[in-house]
Amino acid sequence: MKVGRFIKQFLPRGLFGRSFIIIVAPVALVLGVFTYYFFEHDLDTTTRLLARDVAADVALLASLEDSTPALERDGLRALTARRLNYALTFHDGAHVAPPSKPPTSTIDKALDEIIETRIGAGRHFVTGRIGEDFDIKVDVKDGVLEIVVPRDRVTVSQPDIFILWMVGSALILLGIAILFLKNQVRPIERLARAADAFGKGRPVADFKPYGASEVRRAAQAFLTMRERIERHVGQRTEMLAGVSHDLKTPLTRMKLALAMMDANPADIAAFQADISEMEHMLDDYLAFARGEGGEEAETIDLVELVRDTTAAAAKARQAGDFPVTAPEVMPFNGKRAALRRVLANLADNALKHGRHVAVTLSRDERAVAIMVEDDGPGIPENRYEEAFRPFTRLDEGRNLQTGGSGLGLAIARDIARAHGGDIVLSRSAMGGLKATIRLPV
Repeated sequence: MKVGRFIKQFLPRGLFGRSFIIIVAPVALVLGVFTYYFFEHDLDTTTRLLARDVAADVALLASLEDSTPALERDGLRALTARRLNYALTFHDGAHVAPPSKPPTSTIDKALDEIIETRIGAGRHFVTGRIGEDFDIKVDVKDGVLEIVVPRDRVTVSQPDIFILWMVGSALILLGIAILFLKNQVRPIERLARAADAFGKGRPVADFKPYGASEVRRAAQAFLTMRERIERHVGQRTEMLAGVSHDLKTPLTRMKLALAMMDANPADIAAFQADISEMEHMLDDYLAFARGEGGEEAETIDLVELVRDTTAAAAKARQAGDFPVTAPEVMPFNGKRAALRRVLANLADNALKHGRHVAVTLSRDERAVAIMVEDDGPGIPENRYEEAFRPFTRLDEGRNLQTGGSGLGLAIARDIARAHGGDIVLSRSAMGGLKATIRLPV
């Protein structure tokens, strides 16, 4: 298990990278096996066969030098050089010096072994190189016969050409495979981007199924799912709009009747406050059920939106403006009215229970963060998630929905998650509660 996890750290995570390895690994393995087999088996066998012929020629020339009269040797050497394409030189009275170091290459070792077998252990010889050619010196009757043998007579000429052709053809095939592989992966990447954008509440207008049949089926299933969700949200929004109209109509009549009643002003004011609270609660219920589904996403400046919303919340609570720490501009693609409602709910909760409130905006490569902090009593850490439950009113320490419907945080989290983000609660450095909105960019 540990070895598998260690290997996974170095493997690519994307489909293209993994598919590329699936293609490259077998090709590299086959190339390695063929290269090893060529150099260690075929090349060595071919070299020994060629060296055996050269060794036979050397043994024959040495025998002819020993058995031919001195006056006839020059003519014999010239004839032999023309027939065998060797360069022959006779060193009169010389002797073969022992080699300074043993041969290192496979070709030189094979040539030494075969020549020694052919000419016998009693005759001294030494092999060397003159450029690319092989230089063989062998003792004869009254001197040393030097034989310069062309390279192509001893070994395969330019074996690197084989590797070049093999690697070149493999690279061409890999290039073609990569081209086709990208075309197969591209539809999957587009499907992933479309699903991600739809999950964040952003429009996906130009997406069409294409690619392999399996990818087309997955894309068509995504489009069908999107249509069903949008139809469901649209029907629910239309229904709730009608419910809102039907419920607000009697409330409006009641407000009009109270305005025309000749009664105690204190009683009328109390009734009007109750009706206003009912309207506010009704708006909260409908907003939570609707989920801001009918609004289209657009590019907005979060800094401007936060400053405007917090200033309006402070004015409504008759509190002074609280500081907002943010860059000059922070563009974001989202639903303006929905995000304004999130910020208004969090700012109103903070102002309701704290004397000092601060808002901070930050951004990294993956998400934007909006932190709303206060110096109120806060809530216990084990009740953070409970605060997000619909219609929940906290009784201990801090009632985040005092005088409300118990839906403020539930609506805020629902909207944040509709944008692909979330809201989390934590302890503030100011002593109260800190609500952090994280939205993916």
